[in-house]
Amino acid sequence: MKQPWIHNAKTDGWFILAPPFLILLIICVFQKEILNLENEYSFYTWLFLIVFVDVAHVYSTLFKTYFIKKEVQRKKLLYLGIPLLSWILGLLLYQFGSLTFWSFLALVAVFHFIRQQYGFMRIYSRLEPNIWSKKIDEVAIYTATIYPMLYWIKTPRAFTWFVENEFVWLRSLPDYINLITVLYFIILSVWIVKTGFDIFKARQMNIPKVALIVGTYLSWYFGIVYFNNDLIFTLLNVLSHGIPYISLIYIREIKQKDNAQLNKISLFKSAFGIYLFIIIIVAFAFF
Repeated sequence: MKQPWIHNAKTDGWFILAPPFLILLIICVFQKEILNLENEYSFYTWLFLIVFVDVAHVYSTLFKTYFIKKEVQRKKLLYLGIPLLSWILGLLLYQFGSLTFWSFLALVAVFHFIRQQYGFMRIYSRLEPNIWSKKIDEVAIYTATIYPMLYWIKTPRAFTWFVENEFVWLRSLPDYINLITVLYFIILSVWIVKTGFDIFKARQMNIPKVALIVGTYLSWYFGIVYFNNDLIFTLLNVLSHGIPYISLIYIREIKQKDNAQLNKISLFKSAFGIYLFIIIIVAFAFF
């Protein structure tokens, strides 16, 4: 089969697929140093990981939406209305207390992180004809992300998404840890067997899709369940999420479009375009 790269093997490999594997390797080799780093330089790790990566990856979406004049004109009500509705909803939620506000935002953020992994999986399986194989992949990617979050809700962690006790209202649910753990490993085993059968039958492998799913399992399990450390969670969670998304936006919305489509932002295709792109989204995130 033709490998379903978004750009090419090198770019996809380094910037979309490799981050969770490389980060986990670094954590395993330099775990003691990482713990010292968290204790001594927590502000700078927060500034780099949360502001310059996590917040910046959100602003990279500007290059797909508000920076594209035709796109804004085509969906003017959507692009003007959603921020206003979100602001009003935020005000209403805050009337029930700051914890309600931040808990709601945490759930929205979790949904966003889960759906991004699903989206990448769908992109990398777009050339596959087998519907049932795709369904198992879908169950696997959701299991890889939802199980760690359910584990987090029932088992207090040494880190938060936004604020302390943001998931506390869900902890009154009956203890389900043993049940979901068994289901987690059953689904993982089924996916491994299915993938092995597909490779044996076709004599080839969908490299980016398999790497994406394996990387998701590793980053979410080790970041949330196995390790119970704030910086380790942030490294695996944020870098494995932010870097691939920023890369996807640059590839699809700038690199793969011609100058006529880009119009005024065609300068981002120049030799220094990628650096200008990064400077702009980091500046938005910082200010």
